[in-house]
Amino acid sequence: MYKRILLPTEGSEASRRAIHAGIDFARATGAEVVAMTAIPEFRAFTISPDMLEQTKDEYEKASRTRAQQLLDEVALAARGAGVTCACVQVLSDSPYEAIIATARDKGCDLIVMASHGHKGIKGLLLGSETQKVLVHSSIPVMVHR
Repeated sequence: MYKRILLPTEGSEASRRAIHAGIDFARATGAEVVAMTAIPEFRAFTISPDMLEQTKDEYEKASRTRAQQLLDEVALAARGAGVTCACVQVLSDSPYEAIIATARDKGCDLIVMASHGHKGIKGLLLGSETQKVLVHSSIPVMVHR
């Protein structure tokens, strides 16, 4: 059925629930997982407090550390379930593109990701990364809510 499942995360509670569901699904189907997170590129002109208060080197180091913590959390959960897990950090200002490219590059045949459940105008204005992946990915996507 599925051999390799991509589990993107940004650290939200919805993402954590999707990761656990993806790991359970991987265990049930005998698949391995690839955990990934996207780190936004540093910008000198930004409204992000992290970028305003840090130098480029400080921002990149802190971002890599935070990304590794997120990925370690996924790897620990996968290991506890007996599922093989690889971890990937991607530098990108476009998470949905990074998700699709990573799935393709790593040979994933399924992407499992969270929906935050925003509806109506709020969902439209927030520009859901999940929605963008659904629209642009040729790889199947399982949305966990």
